[in-house]
Amino acid sequence: MPINQPSNQIKLTNVSIVRLKKGGKRFEIACYKNKVQEWRNGVETSLDDVLQVSNVFINVSKGEVAKHNDLQKAFGTSDVDKVVNEILKKGEVQVNEKEREHDLSSLRKEIATLVAEKSVDPATQTPYPVGMIEKAMAEAGFSVKQGKTAKSQVSECIRLLQSDSKLPIQRARMRVRVNVPAADSERLREQITKFGDKIEHQGTHEEEWEVTMLIDPSAFRSINELLQKEVKNRGRIETLTFAATAST
Repeated sequence: MPINQPSNQIKLTNVSIVRLKKGGKRFEIACYKNKVQEWRNGVETSLDDVLQVSNVFINVSKGEVAKHNDLQKAFGTSDVDKVVNEILKKGEVQVNEKEREHDLSSLRKEIATLVAEKSVDPATQTPYPVGMIEKAMAEAGFSVKQGKTAKSQVSECIRLLQSDSKLPIQRARMRVRVNVPAADSERLREQITKFGDKIEHQGTHEEEWEVTMLIDPSAFRSINELLQKEVKNRGRIETLTFAATAST
């Protein structure tokens, strides 16, 4: 990485600074963007691919390298790799305001896209455009949580839109097929079909009873648990599609 010798400032591009305060001092490392999270998730394992500069700093932007004595006092070692590992594990990624706004905007868009895929207008049973979902999110005051994935925030977002926005919305129904041995169908039929909002087809063939129905996605686990309890490996449930996407 180029060093501006007169001021000893590192010219940083595409950088994420990870900072850890320890032993009364601040320690920083310069990493490639996105690589920190990949390393923490176990996707990236090579420090060479994570670090822009293989060193520990007091201040990355000023190029102030931490002294070995300071590392020894704070971390109990002056081994740079060991110190870097601890900073990567426990440090805070520094994000400037512009980057944070961009990240939040991207995350909000991703959440809105997922909500649009998984929900429908109750009157027409068709999906809303992503733009309408974004407007409803703003109207309902939905707050994006930066530390969580978009997928994990979808259910909360839909609930808030249902309660605090003017947009009529419901979760898209999941189309599933459930199969159990014909011998067990009499005692299980009612327990299974009670989860269905709409039964599209049911019948017995080749010693199996089968039903295709629309369910709320939250019922999938309950049906699966019922099958595991009652028929174990002799019954199954599979997702065919979401009803909303099937009608588009």
